[in-house]
Amino acid sequence: QVQLVESGGGLVQPGGSLRLSCAASGSIFNGNPMGWYRQAPGKQRELVASIRGGTTTYADSVKGRFTISTDNAKNVYLRMNSLKPEDTAVYYCYVDHNIRSWGQGTQVTVSS
Repeated sequence: QVQLVESGGGLVQPGGSLRLSCAASGSIFNGNPMGWYRQAPGKQRELVASIRGGTTTYADSVKGRFTISTDNAKNVYLRMNSLKPEDTAVYYCYVDHNIRSWGQGTQVTVSS
């Protein structure tokens, strides 16, 4: 059974930075696709960033501001710079193995 635990969310002022972390446990291996989605109130969940091997993809709205990375098969990070109020959302990490497993979500609020 694969479990994901996110951390690092919080309240930050516009222009600030946060680093989200996601620790995975269970039967996953280096190269499993991992990534981050977010869901703002009243909106659909959207893909923010993904990583598979050395290949990364980003939503247009976060390109140049967010960076996804991993340090092994079981930890994935999202560095978020130049945060904007529209980045406010619950952020969820995921990993694809035989199914897609999700974390519980971490709240990011960008407000002055």
